[in-house]
Amino acid sequence: MKLIGSLASPYVRKARIVLAEKKLDYVFELENVWVPETRIAQANPLGKVPCLVMEDGSTLIDSKVIVEYLDTLTPVCKLLPAGGNGRERADIKNWEALADGILDAGVLVRLERTQRPPEQQSAAWIARQLDKVTLGLAALEARLGESAYCAGKNYTLADVAVGCALGWLSFRFPEIDWRAEHPALARLFDKLSERPSFKDTAPQ
Repeated sequence: MKLIGSLASPYVRKARIVLAEKKLDYVFELENVWVPETRIAQANPLGKVPCLVMEDGSTLIDSKVIVEYLDTLTPVCKLLPAGGNGRERADIKNWEALADGILDAGVLVRLERTQRPPEQQSAAWIARQLDKVTLGLAALEARLGESAYCAGKNYTLADVAVGCALGWLSFRFPEIDWRAEHPALARLFDKLSERPSFKDTAPQ
């Protein structure tokens, strides 16, 4: 398998962490989708990373799709429940959706600030997206509470997604002091950051 992505993308990081946790072999191909000479459209017509190229040449796009597929390849470190426990699975995917939604809002703010000239930037648009980040973090904090991990006692895809979101916020928005207002998330993130899969994929 080949994973196409960047070292800074939190969505790519999510896939890399799952690949590491599942102990799956793959080739990591760096791609900058923002330069004119990017070739990402050859693998993903939407021009986004991550993109997983499988042995037969077919591709999977979007981190949610990729990580769910990867979890089926080996029983090592199951990140989603097997069998018919639909409610538990939906709960984990709901955590992932909330974490990714925080990232989506943060990415929109960053693009607004970096890809548009100042006179074309919308302060109202930026404020709206930052509100989503604030409310999303508060929801994650409330849901986590005193639990060891997002979905309870076990490490799951929910923790991977939340950890990637928190790590990216610290990387791209150091002015957002999410640790001060969200001690449960800070505790979880510190624990996740000790895992080799997180250490080896820190954004840069």
